[in-house]
Amino acid sequence: MSAASIKVLVIDDEPPIRKLLRMGLSTQGYEILEASNGKIALEKLIEDPALIILDLGLPDIQGHELLRTIRARNEAVPIVVLSSRGDEAGKVQALDLGADDYLTKPFGMDELLARLRAALRHQLQVQGERPVFRTGDLSVDLVRRIVKLGERDVKLSPKEYDLLRVLVQHAGKVLTHRFLLKELWDELTDAQYLRVYVRQLRQKIEADPERPQYVLTETGIGYRLKAGD
Repeated sequence: MSAASIKVLVIDDEPPIRKLLRMGLSTQGYEILEASNGKIALEKLIEDPALIILDLGLPDIQGHELLRTIRARNEAVPIVVLSSRGDEAGKVQALDLGADDYLTKPFGMDELLARLRAALRHQLQVQGERPVFRTGDLSVDLVRRIVKLGERDVKLSPKEYDLLRVLVQHAGKVLTHRFLLKELWDELTDAQYLRVYVRQLRQKIEADPERPQYVLTETGIGYRLKAGD
């Protein structure tokens, strides 16, 4: 999918932000749709955007409610949320409601473009999930349950593999603690279990577990596996 064929819906009530995004994205070949509030955004959905950038602070519809409504109408479209600095609870709620990623204002255009590319890759991966996932030297064969670093086999416990499998299936996307706990145990399980298994997994797949390159921490929110090659 080329950038020229990608329609991006920008939902933000701040004209300077919309201008910044319009200029930055259009130079990369993206087609831009704009909405200054939730009502206009819902009307623009009929134009079938391939990506949505959503500011949570809208004047008419609460951002999380709009996100919930968009997800009810379109389960697949990638949504990248814009939020204020330090609003961890808002970010977690947005991710739990189906957002694919988030950026904190102010943000750099290069970072936004990278997040959009990762969200698109994740969508394509979900639509036609590849049996072998690769990022850097790490490869995960989801059919044969084989994990390798370069040519070396990596032996994982069943729960470590389950954790890695979930991360692979959503590579490039931020997964909240709650989501991972629900997928791997249940929501009542202590989050400490998750931290233990993430630490054990890093010991086996990271060159330096203290400075991970693959399983990345989103502080206060969850984890993200580096997007595939």
